[in-house]
Amino acid sequence: MTFALVKHNNNSISAITSPGNLTQGKMTLLQTQTASSSASVSFTSNIDSTYTIYVFKIINMNPATDNHIFEFQANSSGGSGFNESVTTTSFRQYNTESGSGSYNYNVNDDLANGTDYIHLANGVGNGSDESLCGELFLFNPSSTNRQKNFIARFVYYEAGDGIMEYFTSGQFLTTTAIDEISFKMASGNIDSGTFKMYGIKGS
Repeated sequence: MTFALVKHNNNSISAITSPGNLTQGKMTLLQTQTASSSASVSFTSNIDSTYTIYVFKIINMNPATDNHIFEFQANSSGGSGFNESVTTTSFRQYNTESGSGSYNYNVNDDLANGTDYIHLANGVGNGSDESLCGELFLFNPSSTNRQKNFIARFVYYEAGDGIMEYFTSGQFLTTTAIDEISFKMASGNIDSGTFKMYGIKGS
């Protein structure tokens, strides 16, 4: 087994003043958007071949309408509308304040070569003290010879007075580069929340 050696400018670790080049794997913040009664939050720039992995972090998102679906879709380069063909799978687990928990797969949250928005969280509560947090990873969106994989994990206060953890993964069925991503609620606006997009360089 061979290991790469990162060389520093001093022999003593305690005396290091600058590290070697560690660009691979570094997460770089590309854009931040703050929702305020927003119909959607879309990232329509900075998704290109510069990075092989894009990470979207959603922090304290609160919907205007109770008990609805938080979702996303993509747009390919040169396309119009967020309606790429996609196949997905998802599962969820939750526990209510009364201690009634469950773990299940719900076929109604999946898409099979569909063009609808993809479910990231189902039944999100809209109370003033309730919110959703999580992240979505999109892999190699600029590829022009492979389909595009993604995985997502979200946690939120569910409308039925419980905590929900929701997992989604899938693949956009296109070999055209994807350069836009949009988030929205299936019904009603996004009342508030912070949306961040990061890029990670591959090896």
